[in-house]
Amino acid sequence: MEDNPKFRPWDELMPDTLGLIFQRLPLDEILNVVPSVCKSWAKAVRGPYCWQEIDIEDWSRYRRPESLDRMLLLLIGRSCGSLRKLCVYGLASEMCLSLIADNAKSLQKLRLPGSEISTSMVEQVAAKLSNLTSLDLSYCTKIGAPAIEELGKHCKLLTSLQRNMHPWDVSERMSQDDEVYAISATMPQLKHLELAYLNITTDGAVQILKSCRELELMDIRGCWNVKLDEKIIKDRSKLEVVGPLVVDGCKPCSKVNEGMDFYPGSSSFWAWGFGEMDEYDDDDDLEHDDDANGMSFDLWDNVNEMEDLGLVAYDDVYGYY
Repeated sequence: MEDNPKFRPWDELMPDTLGLIFQRLPLDEILNVVPSVCKSWAKAVRGPYCWQEIDIEDWSRYRRPESLDRMLLLLIGRSCGSLRKLCVYGLASEMCLSLIADNAKSLQKLRLPGSEISTSMVEQVAAKLSNLTSLDLSYCTKIGAPAIEELGKHCKLLTSLQRNMHPWDVSERMSQDDEVYAISATMPQLKHLELAYLNITTDGAVQILKSCRELELMDIRGCWNVKLDEKIIKDRSKLEVVGPLVVDGCKPCSKVNEGMDFYPGSSSFWAWGFGEMDEYDDDDDLEHDDDANGMSFDLWDNVNEMEDLGLVAYDDVYGYY
C-alpha cells in the first residue's frame, strides 16, 4: 500500500477526516486509546474536529457533579467554539451552563434532561443561545415559565422543544399552563413540541394550537386534564396530536414512536429511574487540564496529556456497552 498513491497512511489523514472517524468511537476510547496510537491521532483528538458534536448523556447519568463539570470543561474547551450539538444529563453547575452559553455561537441542538438548572440561570444565558434549533429541557424541575419565555424571546430559530416531565414531579403542582402560554406567546415557529405529563389544561393546549401554526407534532401524553375534539384540529392536515383523552375522531399519531423512548409501555419507560442518581462511579475523576478556550482552571495538572486522563466511561455495571 505504501507504493500506491491512491492510499494515504492513517497517520497522514487530515485532522477533520480523523475527527469524523473518531466521533463514531465510544468516549473512553477517544480519550484513552486513540491518543496513544500516534502523534497525529493524539493531535486530532485534542483539536476541535472530534468535539463538534458531544453526546455524553448516558455517561453523565451516573457521575458526580464535579466529575461532570470537569468533563464538560475539557470537551467544550476542545471544541474551540465549533460546538454544534451537546447532550448531557443532570447538569447542575451554573459555571458549566455559562460555559456552554459562551461557546454556543454554532450550537444548534442542546439536550439537558434532568438538569438542576434554575430559572434565573437560564435567564442569564438565554441571549447567547440564539442559534438553537432544538432544545430539550425535560425533567428539569427548577425552571418555569419565565425561563421558557426568555428562551422564546431569543431563540427565534427554535423548531423543536421537549419539555416532558416525570408524573411524580408534577403530581402536586396546581397547573403549568403558564409554561404553555409562554410557549404560545414566544415560539410560534415550533414544529415539534413534547409536553408529556406536563400539568396543563385543555385551554393551554388549545392556545398552543392556535399560536403555533407550523406545528407538525404535539405530544401531550399523560396530560390527563386535556381533552381535544376534532373541531380544534380539523383544518390542520399536517398536525399530529398524541395524547390521552383525545376524543371525537382525533386519533394518536402512528409515527409517535419514532425517536421517542419515554412513553409508558416502551421498554425504556423504567429507565426514567427510581433513585438512579444515587449511584456514582468514582473512577471517572480526571486530572487537571488547562486548555478550555484559554481559560485557566485548577482542575487538571497535565496540559494536553489526554492519555493520562484515566477516564473510565460506560461502566458495564450500569449496563452500558
